[in-house]
Amino acid sequence: MTQCFDTPLPPPRERRRLREKGSLTQAQLAARLGVSRETVRAWETGRSTPSGRKRDSYAKLLAGLADERPPGVTAPQKAESAPELTTGPDETGEPPTPDPASGPEPGPDSDSVTTALAPAPAPTATATPPSPLSPPLTPAQAFDALYAFCAPALVRQTYLLTGRRELARESVERAFQAAWQRWPEVAVDPDPPSWVRATAYEYALSPWHRFRPRHRHPEPPPADASDRALLDVLLTLPPSYRRTLLLYDGVGLGLPETAAETEASTPAAANRLLHARAAVAARLPELAEPRELHSRLAETASTERLRAAKPPAVRSDGERRARYWTRAAIAITVAIIGATALTLRSAPTRYEPPVPPGETVRGVPPRTAPGPLSAAELALRAKLRAEAANGPERLLPELR
Repeated sequence: MTQCFDTPLPPPRERRRLREKGSLTQAQLAARLGVSRETVRAWETGRSTPSGRKRDSYAKLLAGLADERPPGVTAPQKAESAPELTTGPDETGEPPTPDPASGPEPGPDSDSVTTALAPAPAPTATATPPSPLSPPLTPAQAFDALYAFCAPALVRQTYLLTGRRELARESVERAFQAAWQRWPEVAVDPDPPSWVRATAYEYALSPWHRFRPRHRHPEPPPADASDRALLDVLLTLPPSYRRTLLLYDGVGLGLPETAAETEASTPAAANRLLHARAAVAARLPELAEPRELHSRLAETASTERLRAAKPPAVRSDGERRARYWTRAAIAITVAIIGATALTLRSAPTRYEPPVPPGETVRGVPPRTAPGPLSAAELALRAKLRAEAANGPERLLPELR
C-alpha cells in the first residue's frame, strides 16, 4: 500500500521568492532536500512538481522560510557550483538527459578565484523585515548597486572574450550606459545582470571594432606564459564558441541559460561547448577537465587586475552621450526639413518642356563672304547716294 502525501505547495514564483527571502541558493536548498540543483530549478519554474516524501519535506521547508526568522537559515558563503557535463537521473525519477544542464564543477582550490569571473554575492537579507517607513531606493541608487555588483567581474569576463583591456572596460561602460537609458525596462527585468552581460558581450564581439585605428594593433599579452597560451587558444575560437565556453565554464551558467543568452537552441549550445572544450584540450591537454578549465579562466582574469569606472561617471557619460545623439538627430531632422522646404519653394509650378537640340538642314548652300561690287552695283549705289534721303523728293516706286 502506497502512502499519499498530498501536501499543498505555493506557486512556483512564490517558491523562488521564499528561497531568496531565506538567503538560500538553489544548490543549498537541493542539499537540504537531498535532490539535485536541476530538480529545484524545475520546481521553481513550474516544469515539474515534487511528489511523495520530497513534496512533504519541500512544503515544510517553504513554510519555515515563510516565517520572519527561518530556523537554521544561513547566508550563502560561496558561489554555488554545478555538476559535470553529463547528468544522471534525479530523485524525481526523470530520465537522464544527454545535454549538459548546468555549469562546470569547480576544483578543490577554485574557491579563492571563483569571484574573479562570477559577480560578488548579493547582500543577504536580514532577519528583521525592513521598516515600511524606510524610503525606497532611487533609480540612481539602484543603478549604482547593480553596477557595483556586476561591473568588476564583467570587465574580467569581457577581457577573456576579446583579449583587449580597453575594449573590455569600454564594453562594460557602454552596456551600463544602455541600461541607464532604459532603466525602467532593466529595473523590472527578472535578471538584470544577464541583461547587462548580454549587452556587453554583444558590443565587445562587434565586428566593426576591427576598423578602428587603435584596434588594428594587438595589446601587450599577459606576463605569465600559461595565461598567454590560454588567451591565444580562446581568441582562435569562433566568437559564438568562445562566448558559450566563457558563460558555461567561466561564469558557471547552466546550459539552458547559456543557450538563451547566446540566442541558440540547447543542442546547438551543447555542440558549441563540446567543440570549444575539444579545441582547448587539443592545445592545452592539462585543461581537459572542466574544473581545471574553470580555475584557469578565473586565474587568468584575476591576474590582470582590471578596474571599472565609478558608477556616477558612467551615468554622467551615458547622459552626455544621449544628449549628444539627441541633438544630432534633431539637427539632421531640421536639415532635412529645410532642404525639403527649399526644394518646394524653388521648384517650378508648371511644366516647361525642354528645348530640343538643333538639327543640321541638308541642301542649303553655305554662306559666302561679300566680294567686290560689279559695275551695275556701283552705279546703283552712286544713284542712291545722290538722291534725297527723305522728304517728298525721295524715291517712290512707279506703277507700270
